[in-house]
Amino acid sequence: MSAMPPALRRALARLLEIVPVLLAVMTITFVMARVMPGGPFDGERQLSPEAKAKNNAYYGLDKPLYKQYAIYVGNFLRGDLGPVYRHPDWTVNELLAQRAPVSAELGIWASLVAIVVGLVAGVVASARPRSMTDYGTMGVAMVAICLPSFVLGPILLLAFGLKMQWVNVMGWNTAGDRVLPAVVLGLYYAAYIARLTRGSMLETRTQDFVRTARAKGCPPWRVQFVHTLRNALGPVLAYLAPTIAGLVTGSFVVEQIFQIPGIGRLFVEAALNGETPLLLGVTMLFSVILLALNWAADVLITLLNPKAANE
Repeated sequence: MSAMPPALRRALARLLEIVPVLLAVMTITFVMARVMPGGPFDGERQLSPEAKAKNNAYYGLDKPLYKQYAIYVGNFLRGDLGPVYRHPDWTVNELLAQRAPVSAELGIWASLVAIVVGLVAGVVASARPRSMTDYGTMGVAMVAICLPSFVLGPILLLAFGLKMQWVNVMGWNTAGDRVLPAVVLGLYYAAYIARLTRGSMLETRTQDFVRTARAKGCPPWRVQFVHTLRNALGPVLAYLAPTIAGLVTGSFVVEQIFQIPGIGRLFVEAALNGETPLLLGVTMLFSVILLALNWAADVLITLLNPKAANE
């Protein structure tokens, strides 16, 4: 173990940390979902006590909580996320397989908007600090941070969907249907990335290795993009991991506004209907993506800055 490179040792240690975190998330979510008032069979159509008891016995909901949890963990380890109570013909695996690609595609487009717009804006603002370009770019970023998606979404829908009729008001059928949701979902994170990039670039520019590169006659573009930007990406990469996880797994608000059949709407429906297996399935999927991206970001930061492996 002592001969193992520090970077690899750090990556393996971070990977092993994922297991107890997932177990904790599963346990807390399971207990909270089970102790919430109401149940999957307490909907508008009232069932008789006999029918409700029969359903509870069929799905094992009449067992003690610890037995229900043990059964769920065993099924989870086999890859079985459980049934959908209100739709007996479907399983949680099938619903997630159907809805997750929609949210993933939305998240990918939104991530591209956030990364490209945020990095470009941050680099442009840091190139001329305390200038009108800097103040204007950061001012727009602050407005984007303060403007929530449930306000920005209807505004863009009204302007580009109803008034100009450039895009459809709702749906997920054509390429144009991806534009507004991706912009609404990505702009908020682009603003944060822009501010992080600007601050990190300005801080890195004062380091000795940057001054040395200038003194050796390196071209300004190489100093800006090779020496400064590469070493300034640490905070941005650390922020990108949870950001991309949230974007890829979908936004509840954006999917509701644009009527997108993604995992965000599925999570809301599961919470309202008391669908514990579905709620757990969505939560665990989100947790796995979040932890995997955090791990990947940590590995990438270590590769960019080998000193981080010894921290």
